[in-house]
Amino acid sequence: MTKKEETQFQERLARHVNELRWLYMELYDNGSMFAELCQKLYDFSAERPAALKKLDLEREENPQWYQSGTLTGMMLYIDNFAGDLNGLREKLPYISQTGVSLLHLMPFLDTVPERSDGGYAVADFRKVRADLGTMEDLEQLADVCHKKGISLCMDFVMNHTGQDHEWAQRARLGDGEYMSRYFFFSDPSIPAEYEKTVPQVFPATAPGNFTWLDDCNHYVMTTFYPYQWDLNYHNPRVFNEMMYNFLFLANKGMDMIRIDAVPYIWKELGTDCRNRPQVHTIVRMMRLISEIVCPGVVMLGEVVMEPVKVVPYFGSVDKPECHLLYNVTTVCTTWHTVATRDTRLLRRQLDAVNALPKKYVFLNYLRCHDDIGWGLDYEWLKQNAGIEEIPHKRFLNEYFQGYTENSTSRGGLYNDDAASGDARLCGTTANLCGIEKAGFEQDREAMELAVQYDLTLHAMMLMQTGIPMFYSGDELARVNDYSYKDIPGKRETAAIFTGAA
Repeated sequence: MTKKEETQFQERLARHVNELRWLYMELYDNGSMFAELCQKLYDFSAERPAALKKLDLEREENPQWYQSGTLTGMMLYIDNFAGDLNGLREKLPYISQTGVSLLHLMPFLDTVPERSDGGYAVADFRKVRADLGTMEDLEQLADVCHKKGISLCMDFVMNHTGQDHEWAQRARLGDGEYMSRYFFFSDPSIPAEYEKTVPQVFPATAPGNFTWLDDCNHYVMTTFYPYQWDLNYHNPRVFNEMMYNFLFLANKGMDMIRIDAVPYIWKELGTDCRNRPQVHTIVRMMRLISEIVCPGVVMLGEVVMEPVKVVPYFGSVDKPECHLLYNVTTVCTTWHTVATRDTRLLRRQLDAVNALPKKYVFLNYLRCHDDIGWGLDYEWLKQNAGIEEIPHKRFLNEYFQGYTENSTSRGGLYNDDAASGDARLCGTTANLCGIEKAGFEQDREAMELAVQYDLTLHAMMLMQTGIPMFYSGDELARVNDYSYKDIPGKRETAAIFTGAA
């Protein structure tokens, strides 16, 4: 580092190190590991490219840069959209033509395709998936994007690694150091105790929260899928190493990093293992670490829960956590309004969001890579509209599959649980608005109505405070691509994938 850069780093460290030390020692009480972390912060700061350091300074002078109202996002799968990272770089003129200034790249780190869950079972946090390119290609893309005024966002999977990750492979061989980075139990009574209080994420397709490993005679915690092993953040080595991965990726040119499944990262026996206080300690430490090394990077938290559980992830005025959160409840309520033609709950939801402090910034969308879960305010619906939760979920799922008399939607379900009525709805915005049905039936009048519906919903998204995010293909009103049913791995997830221009 130059002398000036050294001074800037030391000033940032001085501002935040006392709080960082206090939080770290409260959680881990390990001075040597904290000292190692501080040394690594210096190292990553020294390695940060000059162009990114310049951007950091500009954003420090304008810390509300992401709240300016000038960002419009698009999320895309690199392979579906452009083949690979170099192909995406060649398509940047099209991106600019659409008015998009923020690209959210869906998971592109190294995975084993048949055990990837769309890229969320990471095998190597410092390697790009071979068919998509290299880290050097990613850096080149980021450099060109910055010159064109386009910011880049990526997913950082914190809760787990793939079973093919080096740590998991070593743990499977019985290496105690690496077993301690996960939740391994030889005694079945302990997983059984967890199961008493921990809800299942995918009860129909991946039941339970543990997987038995025949080759090493242990259970391992797997909240999402058997090939995704939950990391043990009680171990300070896990926190340190994951922060080093975070900073490595930030130094490759990321402007925004989406923290995947953040409410799940702290596990505690006897609880539901969701939204524990230690999660907020970890996220706050991440924010401090980012402010020290890469203050131009924005943290987007994936908290797919009701507002009362979402808002705390912004932190407080003097101790902020995430810069941005998903406006997931508004999405669910919007589609509820489409099906019921009743705007009361939507008005209530928008009023609740607008009443929050203006420093709380949401990412707004209609559709994304994820499916729609019906996390509505059922207590209010019951009191004010006589609507019961389970029958209403079934109605919504039937409506958006086109099974009710007045529906023009053509969506699909994932992880359908007939007993509870829970299911995840998939489908492009165009499909859920009726464009596929109108096109199939060659009904010009129905098509005009469906297009207007699509445009109206997007207009509503764009007028909301925050950052609008399009799902790639929605800018062209692309309909469902059912070819996923012929692709092993994708067929099992039952998610409806889209291509793009």
